[in-house]
Amino acid sequence: MTSPVPMKIIATMRSAFPSKFGIPRQSGLVESLKSTIVFEPAYRNPDALRGLEGFSHLWLIWSFSKAVREDWSPTVRPPRLGGNTRMGVFATRSPFRPNAIGLSSVKLDSVENHPTLGPVIHVSGADLLDGTPIFDIKPYLPYTDSHPDALGGFTAGYQGYSLEVDFPPALLNQVPEADREALIGVLAQDPRPSYQDDPARVYGMAFGSLDVKFKVQDGLLTVVGVESK
Repeated sequence: MTSPVPMKIIATMRSAFPSKFGIPRQSGLVESLKSTIVFEPAYRNPDALRGLEGFSHLWLIWSFSKAVREDWSPTVRPPRLGGNTRMGVFATRSPFRPNAIGLSSVKLDSVENHPTLGPVIHVSGADLLDGTPIFDIKPYLPYTDSHPDALGGFTAGYQGYSLEVDFPPALLNQVPEADREALIGVLAQDPRPSYQDDPARVYGMAFGSLDVKFKVQDGLLTVVGVESK
């Protein structure tokens, strides 16, 4: 049996998602969603980020820390296929894999020299849970990483999927102005499991310090409550 390969956690993600429900299913779907990468003390060396500002996007290699399993299945049920059709695990981005490793492309907004945390990275469009361990960060290279003619397999028919969002002004005003666009973008991606379609059901989603409640019927998501936690 092959010996385990050691992995060092170099940083932690700070995002608006304290729980998995509501996290975009892929990176880049909600570009206005802001997150911060905070390095572990051993890696808070500004020299390690020298030259990073010249790139517009980054690759993050991270752990599905809430989906680690001892066993694995060769097939999974992708949510965009309704949660009932099985596909090969290596043909999906499911978190339930032999190694619970995620890969995300995010937009680099800025690098900040924080007085106590050292260099921190501000990014947009991430799909990571708050507290997610990050194993590595690499620059996105347009000349080799971009493939405009690439095929999307069974996911191709789901590009551009979104719900219309009805967010009553009285409830929207309870959301910090800087977070409103991102929250609406997350809701438009339909946070519900694909196998649930009960128009009477009220769903609750944690977003930062808020608990957002909503219903969905006939392609329209209606926010019915916003509460501070």
